[in-house]
Amino acid sequence: MNLVIDIGNTRAKLYTFDGSTIADKTYSDSNTLAELDGLLERFKYKKAIISSVASIGTEAEQRLKAMPVPLTYLDDSTKLPVDIVYRKPGSSEGIPMPVGMGADRIAAIVAAKMMQPNTPLLIVDAGTCITYEFIDGEGYYMGGNIAPGIGIRAKGMHEHTALLPLIDCYGETPIMGYDTETAMRCGVMHGVKYEIEGYIKQWSKHFPNLTVFMTGGDGMTFDADIKDRIHIEPDLVAKGLNYIL
Repeated sequence: MNLVIDIGNTRAKLYTFDGSTIADKTYSDSNTLAELDGLLERFKYKKAIISSVASIGTEAEQRLKAMPVPLTYLDDSTKLPVDIVYRKPGSSEGIPMPVGMGADRIAAIVAAKMMQPNTPLLIVDAGTCITYEFIDGEGYYMGGNIAPGIGIRAKGMHEHTALLPLIDCYGETPIMGYDTETAMRCGVMHGVKYEIEGYIKQWSKHFPNLTVFMTGGDGMTFDADIKDRIHIEPDLVAKGLNYIL
């Protein structure tokens, strides 16, 4: 059994892997990791790994230090099962993986490359922020982009205007809004959809056999020609972390 801990910007996800199979998935507060105690009682782990994009709370850190199994913190120095070598578009030379890349981005790239080797990849992680990573057909990392996620877009409109409300982004979404709330929701949800589809269409022009991995973005729908290219992997980061272990 492996324990995989993925700490995001809003919550932590704790995975129990039995080999390559997810045997349990538990959510916890990132500041406390309170559910960790129960998992350590239920399962006999051999080793554990943690990926965090946020600062780890004092209570959570105390629990991690008290764990009875070896714990790996994923960072730039962690040995990976695949190479992540950066090659600037148009260049023939590769350089080592960019320093300071988020641990979640590293794990997602590892998972995608392990699951679909030797093929061009676009990896989309639609979380608090939306990240885009591109791997060419030779396995070189060609770079990535970071954009505001659904919640940030809705919150930004509310906080930077005088009258726009803070809306729930998951609700009625017609083609065009008919009042302030639906207009804002359509602007956010359709905007994210068109953005992701735009990346896929652009890279598909250069790489017709492009494979797209998507994690996050619950409830999003795409045009039929785009949907056929997308592999939905809700636990892509966790699988990458387990591959690293």
